[in-house]
Amino acid sequence: MAFENLSDKLQGVFKKLRSKGRLTEEDVKSAMREVKIALLEADVNFKIVKDFVKKVNERAVGSEVLEGLNPAQQVIKIVNEELVALMGSTESKLTFSSKPPTIYMMVGLQGAGKTTTSGKLAGHLRKKGKKPLLVACDVYRPAAIKQLQVVGKTYDIPVFEMGTSVSPVEISQKAIEFAKDNKNDVILIDTAGRLHINEELMDELADIKRTVKPQEILLVVDAMTGQDAVTVAESFDQKLGIDGIILTKLDGDTRGGAALSVRSVTNKPIKYIGMGEKLEDLEPFYPDRMASRILGMGDILSLIDKAQQNFDEKEALEMQRKMRNNEFTFELFLSQLQQVKKMGPIKDLIKMLPGVDSSILDNANIDPKAMLHIEAIIQSMTKEERNNPSIINGPRKKRIAKGSGQTIADVNKLLKQFEEMKKMFKQFSGGMGKKGKFKFPFMK
Repeated sequence: MAFENLSDKLQGVFKKLRSKGRLTEEDVKSAMREVKIALLEADVNFKIVKDFVKKVNERAVGSEVLEGLNPAQQVIKIVNEELVALMGSTESKLTFSSKPPTIYMMVGLQGAGKTTTSGKLAGHLRKKGKKPLLVACDVYRPAAIKQLQVVGKTYDIPVFEMGTSVSPVEISQKAIEFAKDNKNDVILIDTAGRLHINEELMDELADIKRTVKPQEILLVVDAMTGQDAVTVAESFDQKLGIDGIILTKLDGDTRGGAALSVRSVTNKPIKYIGMGEKLEDLEPFYPDRMASRILGMGDILSLIDKAQQNFDEKEALEMQRKMRNNEFTFELFLSQLQQVKKMGPIKDLIKMLPGVDSSILDNANIDPKAMLHIEAIIQSMTKEERNNPSIINGPRKKRIAKGSGQTIADVNKLLKQFEEMKKMFKQFSGGMGKKGKFKFPFMK
């Protein structure tokens, strides 16, 4: 996950400060030396690291520990505020034309994920009540039009194309007419990319820009290219004038330095980040939430957003009612388990919870296949057994184990953990809130 190494190293720096009663100049300088190394190793631009460390130093040297906060929390507060400022302070939303259709030009190099991102963004806009249209303007790359059509079909978005013998400018013009006739209020133009920036590419993009006058030009950049991502963003902005950046493949880069560098270097906002292959893995970029993730402070707001996107509201309310009335069953648990799976890897979700120590999670031995095994066991139960697990005796356990491809010991373990979960929910609903060493079924 993005920033994993940086997060671990920064938390290590803060641990060293926790025993101190007051921050001295030497304390801060020593900590900032380690922060500087951590940021450079995360592939953050050197000049940005230098300026960042200088700002934190100026604010932290000689400062009193805030009332109720220990020195480590004081440093975290300062670093957090500077990280947020570095990444743009606030969320930068897409803007819309006062007169539909709103046109977005999607630009970037080959391999950055531009076509897939165009489809995901169209899917997001449709969820917000828009009627998007994808436009295939990459007439050079083999099978580019077919790829966009596949993406469009995946997200149920119409695709406008005119083959490879028509110029991208003409395709864009015809697409606008088509959109007006079919009441599409948003147009996403998937333009051609190259393996590297060249004059021919920029001239073509400039022609499209001049002809269709897009509301926004969105640059799609591969975060895994590190400092090259910043260079690409600078070049596109200088030659074309971009309005925002979408960073893709941030889930595949544990360094994440591009996200910290690109905003400061280009002065253009990061609008979305790609954290995986699914539609919901294209997330709006919130600088404050990302800073919280980096510093190991959790990201409960993004976790709530994921839950709202993936959970059925009526089912969630029904689950709350049944939990309050101690009616939690395997039937209900299976339904919730299947919805949680849509939100992403369990380990990443748990890290969004405030106060969770990532080093503890690293040793927690969370089994990524455990959910599949649990589903198989529950699905091998009859409806009566799911709703009343107390009737599951020896012969039933043997049948369930055989049907799920698991052992009787696995069935017994799940039944035991399920009873512990029921007890825990009963405590919470009764307002007792007792703490205990409970292990979720997906932990070994």
